[in-house]
Amino acid sequence: MTFSELSVNIFEQATGDYHVTDHVDAPIRNPYKEKSIEHYLYLKNWIDAVQWHLEDIIRDPAIEPEQALATKRRIDKSNQERTDLVELIDSYFLDTYKDVVVREHATINTESPAWAVDRLSILVLKLYHMEQEAARTDASELHVVTCKQKLSVLSEQRKDLSTALDQLLEDIKVGNKYMKVYKQMKMYNDPSLNPVLYGKK
Repeated sequence: MTFSELSVNIFEQATGDYHVTDHVDAPIRNPYKEKSIEHYLYLKNWIDAVQWHLEDIIRDPAIEPEQALATKRRIDKSNQERTDLVELIDSYFLDTYKDVVVREHATINTESPAWAVDRLSILVLKLYHMEQEAARTDASELHVVTCKQKLSVLSEQRKDLSTALDQLLEDIKVGNKYMKVYKQMKMYNDPSLNPVLYGKK
């Protein structure tokens, strides 16, 4: 099984599990061994699923201002957790390939493997929700047809991204590519870097 196949299988499992309750406050019951890559992948998609629905909630035109603010801050916190988890997954790859001898002609990729994994998780969620839309019986025929067309494009995109991810990992494995991880520096979350925050001291 390729890494992309493992990822998609776990992402689909997590997406399905989340939608059993379909509630942003539902407790996560990660079935995988703690600190395993499977555990991280399941958690990654669960975080993405919760954030997906928080983004839906905050777009409700009738939302109360206090709820909107609380939801926005929860989304910000979720974004930080998502970024931290991506870096954790990249640490897994760095450890996995730490003994690879990098070839002289090796090049670096535009993104690290874990950020491709991040996009794959989002694609699984997009596919799930587009399938729901394409199956609606209360929507117009045009809506259903359009959603089915989009579903086809998303399926192709997932296939292409999976292929690209597996190829990147193979290139890293044999030394044709090398990876570097730049820790995300989210300045607006840091009280010492956000002028609005440090200006209030």
